[in-house]
Amino acid sequence: MLRAKFFFTLVMIVVGIAPAVAARTPSPENAETYIIWPPDGAVIHGGKFWVRMGLRNMGVCPKGINLPNVGHHHVLIDTDLPSMDEQIASDKNHLHFGAGETEARIELPPGKHTLQLLLGDHDHIPHDPPVYSKKISITVQ
Repeated sequence: MLRAKFFFTLVMIVVGIAPAVAARTPSPENAETYIIWPPDGAVIHGGKFWVRMGLRNMGVCPKGINLPNVGHHHVLIDTDLPSMDEQIASDKNHLHFGAGETEARIELPPGKHTLQLLLGDHDHIPHDPPVYSKKISITVQ
């Protein structure tokens, strides 16, 4: 199957039909997103807490808004960064803030957890270059 797919793509290129590849939305090289709160190593008492999200050299806007140098936050919980050329998943490990939120109250079970921010474009696809925060660790008691 893979061989047939490769051959078909090669034929399309030879005859001048480029395969459809979506270009990722550009971001400024100096763009930075970061977690304002909680700090790395925080101990959270109770399962609910606020996550405050920061962004430099870009703007925050709701999903669906296709303007230069803007995007919306996604909080990654207990997971690694996803593929940078596909839509960011929407599940318990990938929280979407498509209304343009810069803070959110989330709830996690007791234990150790990691949090990381990833900015998505109007279609929930990471920018090029991707804009993501340092991964932090917290403990929920």
